[in-house]
Amino acid sequence: MFESVGSLAAGPWVYAVVAVSVLLDVFLPVLPSGVLVITAATAAAAGSGAATGRVPHEVPDILALILCAATASVLGDLVAYRLAWRGGERLDRAIARSRRLTSAQQRLGDALARGGGALVVLARFAPAGRSVVSFCAGAAHRRARDFVPWSALAGLSWAVYSVALGYYGAQWLGATWLATGVSVAALFGAGAAAGYVMRRQPAS
Repeated sequence: MFESVGSLAAGPWVYAVVAVSVLLDVFLPVLPSGVLVITAATAAAAGSGAATGRVPHEVPDILALILCAATASVLGDLVAYRLAWRGGERLDRAIARSRRLTSAQQRLGDALARGGGALVVLARFAPAGRSVVSFCAGAAHRRARDFVPWSALAGLSWAVYSVALGYYGAQWLGATWLATGVSVAALFGAGAAAGYVMRRQPAS
């Protein structure tokens, strides 16, 4: 049933769709970028014969998908960061009106000031967490050299995790819609866990 979807991995336009979705979901968190990445990885596994236990012939496609998703994630973060940096007083007032955004900005600032950015990585998995962190880092005028490396690590970690879910889900469950559904559920589960951990962290 999934064989027709396996042909998706053969077209370079798939990477463009994934890249645009991942880049824009920092502004529109409702975009199903994670679902697209998982589906593309499952399709690549189907096209490579991974689900049948044979040695995959299209591993570079998987690597290209990871690179595409991670790069788009970092670029989206940077665009949001720069827009927030230039947002001025209007954005500052918007953040000040939200206790959640103010708390997130404070925690992020403390984390970056200590030379640690685990919060940036964690937020990449949480629903809308990437948006909050990117905009707050820019609005607070955090240095790019403190934010960008962690953004890159967050994007790469999220991309590897998402692609691995789709690829190995196809290996273990077969290249079917069931495999995609289970992989998407695992992605949402990681997001829920990340959101819970972020909420449990006390503001300084």
